[in-house]
Amino acid sequence: MTEDPLNVFATELASEIEEIVTGADAPTLFSGEMFTKLVLERLEEAERLEQAFDLYQEGHTGRASYRIDGYAIDEERQVLELFTTIHTGEIPPVRLPMAEVRSAFERALRFARASMEGLADKLEPSNTDASDLARRIERESSRISSIRLILLTDQLTGPALPEKDEWSGRVIEHDAFDIARLHRILGEGETRSDIAVDLRQLTGRALPCLPVRPEGGGYEAYLTVLPGEVLSTVYQTYGVRLLELNVRAFLGIQGRKSVNAELRKTISDQPSMFLAFNNGLVATVDEILFETDSAGHSLITGLKGLQIVNGGQTTASLHRARFKDRLSLEGVEVPVKIIKVTDGDLAEMVSSVSRAANRQNTVQQADFSSNDPFHQQVEELANNSWLESGKGRWFYERARGSYLAAEQKASYRARDEQVFRTQTPRSRRLSKLDLARYLNAWGDLPYRVCLGGQKNFQHFMQRMKERPQPPPDEAWFRRLIAVGLIYRSAERIVRQMGFPAFRSQIVAYLVACLSQQTGGRIDFEQIWRRQAISAEMEELLRSWAPHVDNVLRSTAGQRNPGEWFKREECWEACKRNLPPLSDPMPPELAQASAEPQVGNVADSRRNGQVLSAEDFDRIRRCMEVDSGTWLQAAELGQRTRVVHWKTAGILRTLASYAAGGWDKKPSVKQARFALEALQSVRDAELLKPDSQSLLERDEADG
Repeated sequence: MTEDPLNVFATELASEIEEIVTGADAPTLFSGEMFTKLVLERLEEAERLEQAFDLYQEGHTGRASYRIDGYAIDEERQVLELFTTIHTGEIPPVRLPMAEVRSAFERALRFARASMEGLADKLEPSNTDASDLARRIERESSRISSIRLILLTDQLTGPALPEKDEWSGRVIEHDAFDIARLHRILGEGETRSDIAVDLRQLTGRALPCLPVRPEGGGYEAYLTVLPGEVLSTVYQTYGVRLLELNVRAFLGIQGRKSVNAELRKTISDQPSMFLAFNNGLVATVDEILFETDSAGHSLITGLKGLQIVNGGQTTASLHRARFKDRLSLEGVEVPVKIIKVTDGDLAEMVSSVSRAANRQNTVQQADFSSNDPFHQQVEELANNSWLESGKGRWFYERARGSYLAAEQKASYRARDEQVFRTQTPRSRRLSKLDLARYLNAWGDLPYRVCLGGQKNFQHFMQRMKERPQPPPDEAWFRRLIAVGLIYRSAERIVRQMGFPAFRSQIVAYLVACLSQQTGGRIDFEQIWRRQAISAEMEELLRSWAPHVDNVLRSTAGQRNPGEWFKREECWEACKRNLPPLSDPMPPELAQASAEPQVGNVADSRRNGQVLSAEDFDRIRRCMEVDSGTWLQAAELGQRTRVVHWKTAGILRTLASYAAGGWDKKPSVKQARFALEALQSVRDAELLKPDSQSLLERDEADG
């Protein structure tokens, strides 16, 4: 008898959580907390949530208790999302009593209420994630238009949740991701969930349409016009879930000022002309509901599985105008082409429509992330890059749910299942969000990582488009995995050390500090061969973590810490106060290549030089000097013969490195000769005052 797929999914999820909790050297999260953390991460990968963070906090306000297990703040839609978890570990899952579900929602709402009434001042200690969130809710309470309470549970909920409510002028919504819905989204790979638009409820009427059924096209098309108010309301309800994943990376960054400014102007000054000025939307649906009027004309009453594949900026701009700018959308009409696939694969049609519809704009191939050549190449490298033992490899989840699909395929035969679990265990699963997180932290962009998984990924893809790189090779992939192992070790260490707040931000900045302080010179091959960092490197990260935490807090000052960490100025301040290196160095640093080739991973076995803390310090100091200073020192130094022409060439090389954002790092020899030459130019008083101050700062930092 075939086992129930839902029970299989619940068992595997429970096993994964238990494996993580019991596998840690010093577990710091209970199963319920790990369930919340894991589910939020997976839902973000599945495009159901954005910038969602796990945060357990409970207490009392008066005689009533409050509790949350996570949160997300959608500033664009002005929505506060609070997560509450019911985790029992019971298998097979059972139906939760409605009273327990209501109670969980009520406790989460009490946290929001208490926060708006000054809860932050009553929390001890006052420097935790919870107090920071409470202050932020209190400060932004006037801008929060709705509160969405979301239940996460490994059990089942009933078909009906509490109805929408209202509190203090805000809409209170209730949603739940129970084990059945998690199975649909994370297990079966559902792509559109339960998006359903009841047009009669939203407009009070059905919408007239013009049906078109091309012969042999395998689809039906309907042309209609949606009121701007309806489109804004639908986006308020479903958010980015309406936007097809691959285009969303583009929408998140581009066009907000120029395009949206024009849309806003039309909405404000000429709403009746919006239909004439705007290109409209292209959307796909799983199902379209009709009724017929007395004249026999088709009228649309509802849409199911709605996806906007072109027109995301228009949709988001209408929402922003309505809910943020408080503009009336009365009179605003939006032309819409709705496509329903009748013969073929809807997912393939969505992708094809996305590409074709967006060719009129500046969307590039890189915007379609899952099918982007870069991600296909990384997937191929993962499949073919075996560990030193030859018995294992990493799994790159290019398409969401592909790991689970491969696992389920292997489970059909016991031998295949055992081989799959041995070769590619869950601990070696790598997602697109992981890749962007690791490379941005290592690549001098920890403040981007602090934006959250999806936004960080959007910026990563946009940066790739703006700064094309050579195709990844095997050495690049080994380097990626080594950086990932450093990042994951930092996560574990920071969890074990029990920082009261901002753990994920500390991790991102800790990894970035290591990259900055070492000039990116790590023996990545050694980490790849061991599939772990050394005990000495772990101790280095452990000793640096409090320093990074202190610097982050001190540079925040009176600012909101969570928002400060997302700014480039925060990273610039941290770079002026990096934690120190000292001898003896961890083996990954001491044996790092002194002359790595750009784009390749250094192989310490071909280079016997041992680096010291002083070598790394020189490299760091070089990277703190700007391109103009290096170039000026080269030109003036060579002209006055203070600097030898060969050394001037080194200075010009470093100027080019600096202009390129230090994608290329100075070697040990380059750093030594360059700093000596720079000092000679300074002693000869050849540099302009602004450059002089840079040198003095460099000397003080050194």
